[in-house]
Order: sequence, then structure tokens, then C-alpha cells
Amino acid sequence: MADHDNGYKLLFSHPEMMADLLRGFVHEDWVDRLDFETLEKVNASYVSDRLRDRESDLVWRVRSGSERWLYVYLLLEFQSTVDPFMALRVMTYVGLLWQDLLRQRLLTPSNKLPPVLPLVLYNGVVSWDAAQDTVELVEAVPGGLERYLPRLRYFLLDERRLGEADLESVRNVAAAVFRLEQGRRLSDVEEVLATLAAWLEGPEQAELRRALGAWLTQVLLPARLPGVAVPRIADLLEVKTMLAEHAIDWTQEWKDLGREQGLEQGREEGREEGREEGREQERREALQALQQIARESLEARFGALAPQVHEKLAAIDSIEDLGRLIARSATVSSLEELQIP
Repeated sequence: MADHDNGYKLLFSHPEMMADLLRGFVHEDWVDRLDFETLEKVNASYVSDRLRDRESDLVWRVRSGSERWLYVYLLLEFQSTVDPFMALRVMTYVGLLWQDLLRQRLLTPSNKLPPVLPLVLYNGVVSWDAAQDTVELVEAVPGGLERYLPRLRYFLLDERRLGEADLESVRNVAAAVFRLEQGRRLSDVEEVLATLAAWLEGPEQAELRRALGAWLTQVLLPARLPGVAVPRIADLLEVKTMLAEHAIDWTQEWKDLGREQGLEQGREEGREEGREEGREQERREALQALQQIARESLEARFGALAPQVHEKLAAIDSIEDLGRLIARSATVSSLEELQIP
């Protein structure tokens, strides 16, 4: 999972991603008081020096009020198994962070340690069932002794257990990344990419677009399309175009993979998959996504489209024909030359 960890570390090294993660998924009142304009990443090398396995973790700080800093310790946990003693690991990491802040005299105005939110972002297939508080890891003790037990609780974000409806209602970049992770059809990815491209089209978003493009072409797409050569592209907008140009080659492979994943998920949830109506629905969704990509590609090249052009695109009922149309649209000089059927 090293590539996935590093890919996510690259993404969540951007303040916009970290702000979206907190605003979109930590539903607590104190989040509303944070000044996200002050978000800054903290050097966490002291952690990786002592605990070499945690090189993918990130530490951020953000102001809550005019004088108080809140630290967020983000742990990326993409192992295949759940660590039952994660709470103990978290307590160790937070302790090291506090020790380092004390060494640097980065205390609050009242000379106390700043608050820390430990946030575990988990992406495993198995549902997370580990204790989230260190006190739950200690054997029950006689009356009175329990008050001496160390307590530290972490916030868990179990990404694969986030519902599609919940993610769609959170309109930010972090939620879009989680939707990409959960997408089982090529059309799912194309739809989210179109949304991200619209959100991140400004020049000030270029660095985040590059990070998303690298993660998509070096981590997500190779995992979804084993055996398919995915070109390494450095910008999200170019990835969107690349998907359109390779629609014919990739659609069937993505559909086959999505069907396999759907069958496996169905076994876990007790649902029946693979019925004929489900396959037809999948084909229609892929077709609609490609029609949208075709419209956007043509508008980008030739400007606003006439109503009859929209009607012709909507009437195309073949994924293969749409793929060829999108590929040709990049080389022709006019709509007349394109000859939409």
C-alpha cells in the first residue's frame, strides 16, 4: 500500500484538501471556529526518525480564535488488516508531537500544550472495528484505579463505509477523491473528473490539479485497470481528456472490473449482482457520461453547440461510436468535418 499512502500524502499536503476533510467529515461545532486561511503543514520528521513506519503521516496546524493553534495529526492507514492497537499507536505519536512542541516552546498563551486532533483515515476493505480510545485497550481494574489510566481518543474516517449519497452531498475536493476511490464504473470516474475540472480550473489551483493528476495516473487508474498501460500525466485536466480519448479501449475493461467488484460486494452484503437489467443500467450510465464528455469536448473546440447538435449526440446509442467521435473531435477543424451521424 506504499504507493497509495504516498499518493494520499501528496494530496493531503495541500491545505485545500485538509480543510475540505475537516469541514466535510468532522461534524463538530468547534470546526466552525477554525480559520482555514491559517492552515500550515508542520514538519513531522521527528516522528519518522523515531517511528520509521509512519513516514506517510502528516501534521497540520490551524488557528482557532486569534491566539490558539489546533494541531491535526493525520494518519493514513491503508493496510489490508485492522490494527487493534491503533489507539496506543496514536497516543505514542501525539506524545512525540507534544514533546517536540514543548522542546520548541510552542505552547499556548497560558503555557499549556496545544490541543491535537488525531485523525485516522482508513481505506481498507474490512470494516474498522478497533478500539478508538486507549482506555478500551486496558484490562478492567478494581474500583478507583481506573482514574489513573491514560486516555486518548482518535477520530476515525472509514472511507469505504461512507455512503454514495453522503459523499455527493459534501461538495468539496476531499469528498470527490473518496468518490473516485469508490467508483466501480469508468463513467463514475469521468463524472467526478468533470466536476473537479470545473472546480479547479483556475491558475491558483494548478499545483493541486497536478497532485490529483499524478495520483490518478500512478495509483488509482493502474489499480483499476491492471495490465493496461496508463500514461503518466501531470495535470487533472489532461487526465480528463486522456480518458475520453481512450474510451473505446478502457470502457469494457473497466466494466468487467466493476462487475467483479460488484459481485464481491454483493457477496458481502448479501445482494444478488450481475442481472441483465443491472448490466443494461451500467451501459446506459457509461453512455450518458461519454455523451457529456463529447459535448464538453466539442464546446471547448467549437464554442456553443446548436440544439440539433445536442440532439444528434443524445441519439447516439453506441459506446464505441461515441468513443470514435470523441477521438476524431481532437483532429478535425470544424463540426461539418466531424460529420456527427
